[in-house]
Amino acid sequence: MSGGYSNSKKTDDICEKVCGQASFAALTMSRLRCMLRGIDIRICIVLLIAIPVFMFGIYLHGQKITYFLRPLWESPPKPFHEIPHYYNENVTMERLCHLHGWKVRESPRRVFDAVLFNNEIDILALRWNELSPYVTQFVLLESNSTFTSLLKPLLFAGNRHQFKFVEPRLTYGMIGGRFKKGENPFVEEAYQRVALDQLLRIAGIEEDDLLTMSDVDEIPSGHTINLLRWCDDIPPVIHLQLRNYLYSFEYHVDNKSWRASVHRYKPGKTRYAHYRQSDIILSDSGWHCSFCFRYVSEFIFKMKAYSHTDRVRFPHYLNPKRIQDVICKGADLFDMLPEEYTFKEIIGKMGPIPHSYSAVHLPAYLLNNAEKYKYLLPGNCRRESG
Repeated sequence: MSGGYSNSKKTDDICEKVCGQASFAALTMSRLRCMLRGIDIRICIVLLIAIPVFMFGIYLHGQKITYFLRPLWESPPKPFHEIPHYYNENVTMERLCHLHGWKVRESPRRVFDAVLFNNEIDILALRWNELSPYVTQFVLLESNSTFTSLLKPLLFAGNRHQFKFVEPRLTYGMIGGRFKKGENPFVEEAYQRVALDQLLRIAGIEEDDLLTMSDVDEIPSGHTINLLRWCDDIPPVIHLQLRNYLYSFEYHVDNKSWRASVHRYKPGKTRYAHYRQSDIILSDSGWHCSFCFRYVSEFIFKMKAYSHTDRVRFPHYLNPKRIQDVICKGADLFDMLPEEYTFKEIIGKMGPIPHSYSAVHLPAYLLNNAEKYKYLLPGNCRRESG
């Protein structure tokens, strides 16, 4: 070719035309095309689909991932010292105290059973009938506010006529809620528990009286309270290991419920609380029946009202049909993984709770009124709408 030197190599028009007279927009697009040159378009498509799907999966199941990985970032709590629990109705109290390493008293201690009440009318009836022979004074505090600052009716006050059998031994108090929207629910809960301390003093509790601290649905067995009131040298604070049930006594989760406790009251020192206060626990001491409601509407109210309301992550969790299906399957209302500290325990508890058809050693009042409370017994998972 005449006229000088010639290069037969093909020129990259895309990259070489990014300078000169082109507009800013054209330059920008050219640079982008230049950077993407050589990248497989299929990889781009896969990334454009995979990244949003991955992010949506994190949004839906991030809580599950966090709970499953819990053993990596949180160690299990210090184990309790578990005291064997001896009981048979044909064994004398002196013998039972001796088997636990305690001495029998000449007369039983007074017992005060104190609870914060929300909406568990049926469970309260089971609790008070179970404990009635052994309790000196029942103490109940009710608020017109949930822990999440929702206005609620005074349900106990409206149903007080159902509990005439404890009326002479009842100290009832009502406290107005503070209704601070957006506040941590545990702050309102702590506020109500402090008020319960004051109500106990009004009820006349004195040094060395027994005080049970537990939620309404954490029911100590009557013989457990009778043992502790009759025996000397019991620990100042002892937690109660309860059989853990969900929705009814058909779904036995485990025996790990421990928050219920019994205290030998010390004026100025004993404070009503719902956390670990001792390293000692008495085995097989009662029942914890969580979310054990007659009406679907009560499930919805509790899900919105209690301290862990953040678990209602999606509106459809409150759908009545979904709630009914979850109950009959023995699944989790909040679609959560088990709150455990080892991978073995998490995996072992994944999925629905197995059905249990044993109704042995349940509260006597429940079995004596089985027709009224049949929804709490095996084989009756259907709930009324309410």
